Amino acid sequence: MATQLLQTQIPKLVKDNYENWCIQMKALLGSQDLWELVKIGYQEYTEQEEAAFIIARRNDLKDSRKKDKRELFYLYQAVDELTFEKIAEATSSIAAWDILATVFKGDDKVKRIRLQKLRAEFEAIRMKESESVADYVSRILVIANQMKRNGEELNDERVVEKVLRSLTSKFEHIVVAIEESKDISTLSIDQLTVSLQVHEQRLQKVSKDKATKQALKSKLKLDNRKGKNRGENNYNRYKNQKRYNNDRQNRNNSGHNSCHVYDQKEANIITIAQGLMVVQDQTYNVIIVRNMITTAKIAGIRILKE
Repeated sequence: MATQLLQTQIPKLVKDNYENWCIQMKALLGSQDLWELVKIGYQEYTEQEEAAFIIARRNDLKDSRKKDKRELFYLYQAVDELTFEKIAEATSSIAAWDILATVFKGDDKVKRIRLQKLRAEFEAIRMKESESVADYVSRILVIANQMKRNGEELNDERVVEKVLRSLTSKFEHIVVAIEESKDISTLSIDQLTVSLQVHEQRLQKVSKDKATKQALKSKLKLDNRKGKNRGENNYNRYKNQKRYNNDRQNRNNSGHNSCHVYDQKEANIITIAQGLMVVQDQTYNVIIVRNMITTAKIAGIRILKE
């Protein structure tokens, strides 16, 4: 048994974990049949009184002393060097335990002050929007257990009512359903937690479905936008091709008209030239000659003065 005790991991007592440390130590010492010595201790006797005992009673006393020293050793192992100095002079495990309780838990006045603070925290605590049901219930239970350890009489009904009135608005419908269909005075914390978690899972499923639909809707809009842009690009290419074809046709028509104009000018030039030749061979009127010269300029003929 001694080897088994040495292999057991002993919880460490620090500044802020006294209540939890007490629970762990009680379980550990109880598993080794040592907790009764811390709880009620044992009666010590003088050597003369012990000498008068029968052998069986002497053996019982010897066994109690041995257990007490083992338990005292456990307490030594559970504290740091500074705290060890406070219990180093303790002659029994129950004396060492009482010293630790006074140092870390305080006297009645300290307990009352701590309890008032815990009550305020219990009333002010609210569920966060991003917090799960399990996490929120755990936060409330931490405060509730601390209140109980400091002397508060706190039953499950009060804790259940606190949970129901401090949930977020998304649990409003399930809270109404629970209050109408269940007896709050007999509803346990575990039963309430299960009911709220079922509702929480439904809300998560609905939220997930909405997110999926929104993603599909966004993808559809994106595909439609891409299709619209593709159609606009095709239409622009069509317009550019049509404009190119029109420009090409206009250039062809312009070339044909230029040839026609050139042919017309050439004919006019020949006619005017013939007229000038005729006029040079015959007697002509000054007005007729001027008109021919003007016509020749319009047709693009340069008249040289001789």
